[in-house]
Amino acid sequence: MQLSYWEIKSWLTNIDFCIVGSGIVGLNCALQLRELYPKSKIVILEKGMLPQGASTKNAGFACFGSLSEILDDLNAHTEEEVFNLIKRRVEGLKLLRTTIGDKLLNFQQLGGYELFLEADKELLDSCVEQKEYINALLKPIFKDEVFSFKDNIFNFKDINEDYIFNQFEGQIDTGSMMEALLELAQSKGIKILSTVTVEEFSEDNFSVKIKTNQFEFSASKLFIATNGFASQLLNENVKPARAQVLITTPIKNLHIKGTFHLDKGYYYFRNIDNRILLGGGRHLDFEAEETTDFAQNKIIQNQLDALLKTIILPNDTFEVDYRWSGIMGVGHKKEAIVKQLSNHVYCGVRLGGMGVAIGSLVGKELADVTG
Repeated sequence: MQLSYWEIKSWLTNIDFCIVGSGIVGLNCALQLRELYPKSKIVILEKGMLPQGASTKNAGFACFGSLSEILDDLNAHTEEEVFNLIKRRVEGLKLLRTTIGDKLLNFQQLGGYELFLEADKELLDSCVEQKEYINALLKPIFKDEVFSFKDNIFNFKDINEDYIFNQFEGQIDTGSMMEALLELAQSKGIKILSTVTVEEFSEDNFSVKIKTNQFEFSASKLFIATNGFASQLLNENVKPARAQVLITTPIKNLHIKGTFHLDKGYYYFRNIDNRILLGGGRHLDFEAEETTDFAQNKIIQNQLDALLKTIILPNDTFEVDYRWSGIMGVGHKKEAIVKQLSNHVYCGVRLGGMGVAIGSLVGKELADVTG
């Protein structure tokens, strides 16, 4: 691609900070850099027409983990690690709400419900037994009990009569969130160049040379905020994890309100615009879902369809209106990787499927590393 003198001068010269990825992390990194360095020149490169990955494709859960998820995490993490994970998710959600505002987010704290299939009685019993322990663990964060019991008020089929209710869980409009973040960044003079893929980069003593599919240029510092796509540029412990999502046509008199988790959080659904959005099922085919290919997995889609028809909406008439997938970044630990990689290169990746919760905080911390 041949660029004009004007294009090079205005967009690609004297760049202080270049950020790869215009998702939640990348945009919040740029916003924090603007606060720290008001006169700096900041450019964000985005490989997609819109932010790719998961930022515009997630389910819009303002959550920090269901009870069974937290108990499962305690099998692989220490109590202190799990406490800190949840604390960071809560802090991240607070920062997101402060940055954008609840009105633009369409934030609604309708509560979260964990459901248990009748066949999952053993898992439910374990959660019942451990509920008070987890409430005590989290009380320093929330100053109140997080988890309680509710009856099967939504009349889901083949579901145990006891739900576990989380009073602090909420939901957002993902599209509105990203629109607001993009507009905020641009209003502060942050340049965003779409359909530009970074292919490689190299450093000298003073800058980073960046090669893209469109052009080459240099920046004083480079920030990698590509999460599930991080392995294409970095050698860090993060791998892609595809998430399948679908949404129904509008359903008349939809009575389901809130966010819902099923099977240790591997399935999740919510109400949005008189529709039901349903996602998950990655555990049905873990190996196939370790991909950056935006496509549907037939095994998973069939199971999502079955859940809708037999458990969630057994008495409603509906069709599936849209299907899509998003790419998360996961690893052997759920802690995000935020660090300086070399003299002029930094990364904020591996959000572990909690991008809405921690993305704003990780972006801010990524910028703060420069200090």
